[in-house]
Amino acid sequence: MHGRDALFPDFDQLTDAENALTERLSQARRNYASRKATSAELTPDWLEELQSKRFDQAEDLEPLMDWVIDALDTGSVQMTHPGYLGLFNPAPTFAAECADRIASAFNPQICVYSHAPAAVEIEQHVINELARRAGLPKGAGGHFTSGGAEANSTAVLCALQAKCPEYSDKGIYAFGGQPTIYVSKESHLAWLKMAHSAGIGRNAVRLIATDGQGQMDAGCLAAAIDEDLKSGCVPVLIVATAGTTNAGMIDPLKDCSTLAQEHDMWFHVDAAWGGAMIASTAGRSVLNGIEQADSITIDAHKWFATTMGAGMFLTSRPDIPAQVFRISASYMPESEAAKDFYVNSNQWSRRFVGLRLFLALGAAGWDGYGDHVERSIRLTNRFTENLRKAGWTEANRSLMGVSCMVPPEGNDAVQRYVDAVHEDGRFWISKAVFEGKPVLRACVTNGRTDEATIDQLTAFLTTL
Repeated sequence: MHGRDALFPDFDQLTDAENALTERLSQARRNYASRKATSAELTPDWLEELQSKRFDQAEDLEPLMDWVIDALDTGSVQMTHPGYLGLFNPAPTFAAECADRIASAFNPQICVYSHAPAAVEIEQHVINELARRAGLPKGAGGHFTSGGAEANSTAVLCALQAKCPEYSDKGIYAFGGQPTIYVSKESHLAWLKMAHSAGIGRNAVRLIATDGQGQMDAGCLAAAIDEDLKSGCVPVLIVATAGTTNAGMIDPLKDCSTLAQEHDMWFHVDAAWGGAMIASTAGRSVLNGIEQADSITIDAHKWFATTMGAGMFLTSRPDIPAQVFRISASYMPESEAAKDFYVNSNQWSRRFVGLRLFLALGAAGWDGYGDHVERSIRLTNRFTENLRKAGWTEANRSLMGVSCMVPPEGNDAVQRYVDAVHEDGRFWISKAVFEGKPVLRACVTNGRTDEATIDQLTAFLTTL
């Protein structure tokens, strides 16, 4: 099957090709533990073969798909490998994979309610349930995003709009002074890019010192706000991180909320990773204070383990994004801000990504996700304790399943251990910087990682 027939095959051909792909992917899954977790270097022959595909001649689809699968089998870090204890990239749930197939078959344009009312209602239901579980008040809303960066960027725009309603039309000129936003030095520094994109400039971002344990220092935050007010700046946004990327730490949510209310600022919680703790009955209390947020970022494609990318923006003030993204176009149907995502979010055309979490939550329930989260924490704690018994030092005290460890030789030896693990190939971990010093970072993101995997990795590290 090639040429135009490959684009729109008859249904018998389509079924045969789809079944062949399913079998090929099943084979890849069965072999996931036998391949290396690390990415192989792309060979000159492979790159030459890629460059030769100029699309002047049609190829059969099935062998072409096999070629891609073979390339991904070795030419990428294997995030579905049980030995992957790396960043917040998960092995996706089977339900999320099924959702992608369903969404692909129907391909709804979800940003317009009249075109896909069922899909929009499903997504909005998921958002409403997440908001309820997070403790946001009745009437809270939000939408799915391409990822945490878009969700956090939405928070910046909402903070500016809420502080100065004329911002949506006049931009930065509507403010009487420099708008400023406040984030921890240990936060994801994409906030600098967001400030640039919003037109307030990178210098608007205040990187607040931490308390020595990777959490924002509330006293330093208060002092920074007071200093900016005295110099004529306009503080608009406080961002508290719930699950820092490098160490899984949680900023003081209640203190941040209090300061935001005191100074009429928007309070946003970046819980892209840690937001999944709302599923855990035992661990939910670590997020106390998140219910006071004006908005929250949670990535479904992190601890909720959907396929990439599926961020979420939740807000207790849905009227504000409706002001930020309002638009009118003659070729679009009459819009309703609560249901038409193109007038309450940044994207105009978007995939039906919310189905991934809908099916997964439906299949597992909150209790199933709670078990998933708690299991991840137990395995990460096992990793920490194994190394501590071998003389390593725990650098962080994360309640969110991220372990930052220092070998007996000290911080300068971290890179040697990471390189050795990657050379071995059975596992993938990373080096991070925590409170200014290198640490070995591990985080269980794969639901198939087990105690044996943790014990094998720690045995390898302690015999180097």
